[in-house]
Parts: sequence; structure tokens; C-alpha cells
Amino acid sequence: MDKRYDNIPKEKFEFVNQNERITDVKFDTKPIGYFKDALIRFSKNKASVAAFIIIISIVLYALFVPLFTKSDLKTKFDVNYSKKGPRIASVAEKTNGLLFGGTKTDVVRDTKLVYEYAIGVGALHGFGVDQSNTHTVEEGTESRYSPVNRVVYGVKQDKTQNYKVKLDSYLDVGFVFMQVQEEEYNRMVEWQAETGIQLLYPMINTGSQTNPNKYYNGWKDLNNAANYWYKCVTRDGFQKSTQNKYGLLCPVTTDDNGTIHYVDVVGMSQEEYGTIVLEDNYLRDTDGNVKYWRAIAGSDGGYDYQIRVLYYNYYIYQNGYEPSFLLGTDSQGFDLAYRMANGLQLSLLLSIIVSIINFIIGTIYGAVEGYYGGAVDLTLERISDILAGMPFMVVATLFQIHFAQKLGAFPSLVFAYIVTGWIGTAARVRTQFYRFKNQEYVMAARTLGARDRRIIWKHIFPNTLGTIITSSVLVIPGVIFSESMLSYLGIISLGTSTRTSLGTLLSEASSIWTKYPHLMIFPAVFISLLMICFNLFGNGLRDAFNPTLRGSDE
Repeated sequence: MDKRYDNIPKEKFEFVNQNERITDVKFDTKPIGYFKDALIRFSKNKASVAAFIIIISIVLYALFVPLFTKSDLKTKFDVNYSKKGPRIASVAEKTNGLLFGGTKTDVVRDTKLVYEYAIGVGALHGFGVDQSNTHTVEEGTESRYSPVNRVVYGVKQDKTQNYKVKLDSYLDVGFVFMQVQEEEYNRMVEWQAETGIQLLYPMINTGSQTNPNKYYNGWKDLNNAANYWYKCVTRDGFQKSTQNKYGLLCPVTTDDNGTIHYVDVVGMSQEEYGTIVLEDNYLRDTDGNVKYWRAIAGSDGGYDYQIRVLYYNYYIYQNGYEPSFLLGTDSQGFDLAYRMANGLQLSLLLSIIVSIINFIIGTIYGAVEGYYGGAVDLTLERISDILAGMPFMVVATLFQIHFAQKLGAFPSLVFAYIVTGWIGTAARVRTQFYRFKNQEYVMAARTLGARDRRIIWKHIFPNTLGTIITSSVLVIPGVIFSESMLSYLGIISLGTSTRTSLGTLLSEASSIWTKYPHLMIFPAVFISLLMICFNLFGNGLRDAFNPTLRGSDE
């Protein structure tokens, strides 16, 4: 007996026969299936599990956001609200625009700051309001329609004053001119009375439709001109002592003697800005009452109404709710959250279709090569080499040129991916078949009379499954990335009023992303997440389906 057990009392030992059981403990020896074992090993890979959760979250976003998006936002775009930041009206109101307020930070000149303040002042001039001729900037600073959230006063530069301003980009649109028929005008008046929301605002005194303000005739954009309800003049054309290349000389005020005074706002402090007096330039009748419409020639030979509306309220009038966009709006004015979901659907659908087709073709092609070898392998390999020498970008371009008009851009792109996309999978399967086809269990199956089909799919193929699944999963991010690249370069275009892709969104934002970073950030983040997560997920699947690791705890 081993000396290590000398100190154990003899009464602790018990003699039993060979077939007798000395314990009631039962050991669970139930075998674990192949897929269950793979799932257990996959669940232990935390990075792959986290990647899988993120992928599922993105897929759910792509599926459910379109379901909860208001139907009128799916195909409707608004040029006045294009390139706007994320905004949720209820959250913005509670946080004073700090969260989801659609705000932007800009550096503006002195006269531009007056322009921004004037939007809030002008919003106070509705029906039933005493229309005096002069108004201070301070009157509109507390208006809910004032786009100015915060101003940092300071830097004097190049003979003018620059101000860093935080603006509500949705309120910054301000007022716009519109042309409507009399029936629509009456409906606006009724809606205004029912809701108590001011929609129609005084027209601006102008000599013609192309000259929106007789005190300043340099505006080409009528929508911008609608916000210049106060008197202002160009600095160009005055005598040399008052000439200045920096745009406007404003505001303009007139004293009791009829003398015009131009206020120099350069260098004013925040307190001094509140004392600026703006003199309106509203269109008035002979009795001095402001007018809310002007008759202009209509398309049917009659007359229509030209009106001036506060666009934020006009949006409510048209849609029944305040403008709210979770991710903002894109360069055309579409809801970016919906377009992102729509783009994800298209990109994922394209990549999954390509992955499945290439998986099937590559698996069959590589299995035949690897199993039979010899002349069969040599012939098929030469075909693969020829196809592999064709640059994918050239193939995609040719397919778009010759087949897109007949088949459509999407089917043409799918065919372009299939032409050479299966070659990588076939090469991996071929390598695995060469590795396993001479193993003892394969030779035993062949000796027992198993057919080639059974040996390929029953005995060899399961051992290659981990590598094949990994390569197929990794096809998905590759397709998404290459589609984004092709769209970004303008080789393909999958963007329409009803659909788009992530690459198309990136292409549209490429020239303006420095000023509107959210247009580039959101698609880029989604593409990056998909690329990283699919790679981690593929690596986890490779280890989980690797038969050599079956039953291990690693």
C-alpha cells in the first residue's frame, strides 16, 4: 500500500466485489449534439456574442423603423428642411434645445446676427397684433420661434464683428413666400383660427416679385428675402465714406424728421444688441393696415395669392405635427432615419443574396475539385484563374452599362458579384477536401462501398463546415463595403425616391459633410459596425464549428 495512506484508519476501508456499486451518484453521459456543442462554444466567445447582438440590433432597426415611420415621410422630401440635424420636438422643448434640438453652431457677421434675431421678432407680428412701425430686437429674443439659442460675443476680424452662434436649424428657415389659390388661403385662415397657431404673416412692401424688399434689391433667393421684413440697404452704391464690402448696412431707422439712420452694429455687446430698433417694411393699404396677401397672375390665367408664412407652422399645418427627425434629414430633405433603415435593408439584402449564392456555387465547385483532383481539378482551377484575373470593378461597371437599363441596377449588381465572388469559397473548400479525403475514416467508408456523393457530403463536408461558414459570413461585410465604394465613386446608383443604400448616402454627403457632419457620420458608423461585427461573428462561428475543438472548453 502507498505510504501516503498509512494514516487512514482501517475501518474507513470497505471490501467490495468487482461488479458491486459503492456510490449512488449517477453521471450524465448523454451525448451532446454537434450543433449544441457549437452553440456552447460560441456562447463562451464574448466578443462574438456582443457582435451578434449588435448585428441583430441593426437588423431590427432596419426592419422596424420603416414600420413606425409616418407614411408621408417615406417618399416625401422637404427642400426647406434638407441637411438638418437630429430633432425630437418633445425632447427639444423639455431640454431647451440641448438634446435633439436640431441645433447647429455657426460663425456669423454682425448683420447676419441681426437677421437671426429678426426672425424671432417678426414671428410676433400676426393677426390681431398692433402693427407699429418699429420693433426692438429684445422683443423677439424670448420668442419660441427665435432660432438663436446662444451667442458668444468676441472676435473682431477684418473690419467686422464675428459671432459664434448656436442656432435651431429648423427655426432658422424662418419665413417663406408661397403662391396659393384663394380656396387654400381660406383654409389657412380657418386652420389658424381653430388652432390658435399663427401661419400667415404680413407681406413685405416690394415693387415686383423679383425685388422682395425695396430697401435692399440684391436678394436672389425669395425665401431668404421673406425674412427681411425690416428695412435694410446695400452698402454698395453709397458715397465712398459709407461704402463697405461686407454686405448690408442695417438696420435702418427713420426719425421724426424723416432722416434715415444706419445703425453700426459692429462691436456691440449683448446688452446693446437688445436696444437695436428695427423698422418694418410691411405692405400696407391706404389706411395703414398691413396686408397678408398680394394678387399675382396664376397658372390658369386668373389670379393667385402670394403669401408669406412662418415655415415651421406651415409644416404643422401640412402634416399635423411638429418637425421631428431622429437622425435629422439628408441632403434632399428626406427623413435620414428612414433612409438609413431603407439603405440597411438594401445593403443587407444584397449581401445575403450574394453570400448564399456564392456559398452554394463555391461549395459544389470546390468539393468537386478537391475530391476528384487530377485532370478535373486542373481544368476547373484554370477556369477559376481566368475569372479571378477579371477586376471586380471592371465587371461591375460593364454590368451597369450594359444590363442595368434592362434588368435594373440591383439585379445587375448581384450578377456582377456572382461572376467571381464564389472563387474564394471554392478555394477554401478545395483545400479542406484535399486535407480530409485521405483520412482513415474516409478510406474506411470507401472500402465499405459508400458512394462518392455520400463520402463528400456525409464524411468530408462536415469537417469543412467551419471554414465555409466563416468565409460566407465574411462575404457580407465585403459586399456592403464594396457596394458603398462603388456608390461613393458614382459607378452605380441605387438611390431613388423610394430606396437608397448606405453607399449612396455617403456619396451624397461627400461634398458637404464638413458643414453637415451627421450626413456622413451616421452611415459611416453603421458601415463600420457591420464590418467589425460580422468579422468578429464570423471568427466565432469558425471556432464553434471547428470539429477539432469539439468538447473542449476553449
